[in-house]
Amino acid sequence: MKLKRFYAKDFRNIEEVDITFHEGVNLLFGSNAQGKTNAIEGIYLFARGKSFRKAKESELIRFGCEGFRAEITFETSLGEETLSYAVYGSERKRMKNGYKIDRISDMIGSFRAVLFTPDHLGLVKDGPEERRAFLDVAICQCKPYYLSAYTNYKRALEQRNCLLRMMGKGMPVDINEVYAWSRSLAEYAAPIYLERRDYIQRLEKHARVTMREISDEKESLTLHYKSDIDYDGDELQEIKKAYYDLFVSDIPREAQNMGTLFGIGRDDMEILINGRRARAFASQGQQRSVVLALKLAEGEACLELSGEYPVFLFDDVLSELDERRRAYLLSKRKDRQIVITSCEKKEIADFSESLICVKEGSFTPQGEGL
Repeated sequence: MKLKRFYAKDFRNIEEVDITFHEGVNLLFGSNAQGKTNAIEGIYLFARGKSFRKAKESELIRFGCEGFRAEITFETSLGEETLSYAVYGSERKRMKNGYKIDRISDMIGSFRAVLFTPDHLGLVKDGPEERRAFLDVAICQCKPYYLSAYTNYKRALEQRNCLLRMMGKGMPVDINEVYAWSRSLAEYAAPIYLERRDYIQRLEKHARVTMREISDEKESLTLHYKSDIDYDGDELQEIKKAYYDLFVSDIPREAQNMGTLFGIGRDDMEILINGRRARAFASQGQQRSVVLALKLAEGEACLELSGEYPVFLFDDVLSELDERRRAYLLSKRKDRQIVITSCEKKEIADFSESLICVKEGSFTPQGEGL
């Protein structure tokens, strides 16, 4: 998969831009707060369906403007495709290959990208919710139906929690309703469990290689899927039953707690280095190696599942990596398209096929075929 063009109008600090990208490494360079990350945010909008900076849509609109429009053109094994997204007032307009689409889920999975920002360095030390989000975003791009299952799970969870709150407050509730929503919750939890388990196994296979190479064979990386159920088989009905039994196992305590105490919202991906928990024992250097390994493995897993590499979006991460890890990251550019931002031009220019200077929301090509 190759990103060919990014167009934006009135997006963040960008008045209007039309950027052409090349195969290999595309460097966006310039001082801080000029618009480099805004371009990455606009591109990744089409992979995730929303801002990775957790911004509201209104915050994406350039100051003083009524709305924004963004569009990408990309090439897959099936040919050239386009996605566009416009927000003006209360109107949302999404287009795919010139045809209107109504839902974000209809867009996700068309354009696939791996995002690596300094915030991702918290994947090791931060809480389980960060690792769950990492898994969910990656899986959604390769398995679009996953988003539907996850959305349905969240809706069922809200309904079940509402009943549990009513019970906790002493209000009358038909217990059969709680059982019914527990059954729905188990129905949606089972495929999510299977996909997370499978994806973690794929990640580990590739991340272990990177970790060994970065550490000169000194460090071994292991990933464990931690869940409320432990089932090694692939029989979906058995997993549904395990979740249903779990959801109805302690309803009185859940009512007292006024919320569901079990399920995929408690999952975690445990990271081990040489058999020790990375969250507790990893040094800063090891944390950086782990996240680098996970992000490169995300690309490899995408290749396995979709048949194509995703586009790699690296936003100001080189400044967070030492020389050895930077060199390793750039050495993996073969057969991959990378869009990378940096305040410094010289440290990456020799590796880049395209240089674009970013200043006050303007993007000026500085050279091609370098």
